[in-house]
Amino acid sequence: MDTVLLLKAAIMGVVEGLTEFLPISSTGHLILAGALLGFDDDKAKVFDIAIQTGAIFAVILVYWQRIRDTLVQLPTQRQAQRFTLNVLIGFFPAVVLGLLMGKAIQEHLFTPYIVASTFIIGGLVILWAERRQQTSVRVASVDDMGPWDALKVGLVQCLAMVPGTSRSGATIIGGMLLGLSRKAATDYSFFLAIPTLIGAGVYSLYKERALLSMDDVPLFAVGLVFSFISAWLCVRWLLRYISAHSFTPFAWYRIAFGLIVWGTAASGWIQWHA
Repeated sequence: MDTVLLLKAAIMGVVEGLTEFLPISSTGHLILAGALLGFDDDKAKVFDIAIQTGAIFAVILVYWQRIRDTLVQLPTQRQAQRFTLNVLIGFFPAVVLGLLMGKAIQEHLFTPYIVASTFIIGGLVILWAERRQQTSVRVASVDDMGPWDALKVGLVQCLAMVPGTSRSGATIIGGMLLGLSRKAATDYSFFLAIPTLIGAGVYSLYKERALLSMDDVPLFAVGLVFSFISAWLCVRWLLRYISAHSFTPFAWYRIAFGLIVWGTAASGWIQWHA
């Protein structure tokens, strides 16, 4: 396979891994990176979704102790059963809405101006959420969440179907606005990502299987590996970061990035493709 193409796959994998779990929208960054690299055809769009699986493996590795303990205790321990149920409840709305509206959203909302607008609006929401967080914490730990908390965060996650919103941003900041602590919202966002992103990746590969062949295996393998490595580093860093810092810097980053996206589209410097 073309070495240049593999290099592009590696770059896209790094972009995915570094942005998937930060509240800054991996989709928006992948769209811009793909446009810059000329890696934005139909196969590239499947690639972008599939390499999310590499990022998810990083989350599984970081949280492996908790995941293993939950699986072992699931038959007998009420806490493990409650935790698993909360993850499934949060996952359910995205499945339903994705199947009902996924195609329409892809056809009509993947425009640079929508991406730019959601970046900026999301940044403003983060600033608001951080101001409220000081007085509105109701759920300190992910283990303190109830089914209603899980459903509300799952519904908020559906906002991430709009490109530029950020799945992590929607669930973390949405969770904070709903009364979860910064740590509880971040942990739940990571756990909720496991079925959500694996499901999206498998479904995308199955739906678009006609576009793919065995010749694409090296391309996808490179993207998955680089996505995994960069996501592992990013998740470990983020968990340390939130112990002493707010998400405010990400808000200003989103606003600045949204303005850049708007500018590149308006000037015609980068050709965006839906």
